[in-house]
Amino acid sequence: MKQHIMWLTTAMEPSILKRSLTVSAIVGTILLVINHGDVIVSGDISVLHLFKIGLTYLVPFMVSTYSSVASKLNP
Repeated sequence: MKQHIMWLTTAMEPSILKRSLTVSAIVGTILLVINHGDVIVSGDISVLHLFKIGLTYLVPFMVSTYSSVASKLNP
């Protein structure tokens, strides 16, 4: 249990959050254009598309956070 708390505490450090948000904004936007650009241009956005768009930004955020925390805790 202590490892989970240490992991979450590390993940919420301002430097890691800033890095993860930056990576998510850049990579997520690139993936958004590649995967959903046609839907956005057509204006035919459904709730399912909005969910997928959310995941498009969430996945790079989680990967960046995981790699930053793992790097910091396991040098």
